[in-house]
Amino acid sequence: MLDLGCGLGLLAHTLREAGIDLPYRGVDIDAAKIAHAQRIAARAGLRDVAFEAMDLGRTLPEHRGSVALLDVLQYVDTPAQVRILDAACAMVAPGGRLFIRSGLATPGWRPRVSKAFDTLAAHAGWMYSPPKRYPDEALFRDRLDAAGLRYEIAPLNGNSPFNNWRIVAER
Repeated sequence: MLDLGCGLGLLAHTLREAGIDLPYRGVDIDAAKIAHAQRIAARAGLRDVAFEAMDLGRTLPEHRGSVALLDVLQYVDTPAQVRILDAACAMVAPGGRLFIRSGLATPGWRPRVSKAFDTLAAHAGWMYSPPKRYPDEALFRDRLDAAGLRYEIAPLNGNSPFNNWRIVAER
């Protein structure tokens, strides 16, 4: 499993807690979060996990298998969104999946709440930078269709005020 924009590596812990013991690699632009993720994983005794600082807007890792892309795309410009999404799609091996959680550029009050929270999180130091642009659904459909992936796009907002969407794609 490759976790693009892994932050503190919470997905690695979640996978292990669920009994999913596949190799995990997390990359994130924030070197301090990566160092913290390494310490936490070592303290928790997580096996077969690796973390690396990497600016996804400039460099993408090589990988074949399943990919997670959780709350990343709004922090890069549109050309980088396309590059990251295309690269993630190309990494999905037969039987693998691409898991995406993202805000979408949609009308309404939820996108404004999401942007305000993401901006506040950046100012508080929780996120590396404020959001640049939320992708729209057409971008996902165009890139996933071009990659020949089957996919489902569904809202995740539930009773929350946020504009989160779940996209799961497979070959």
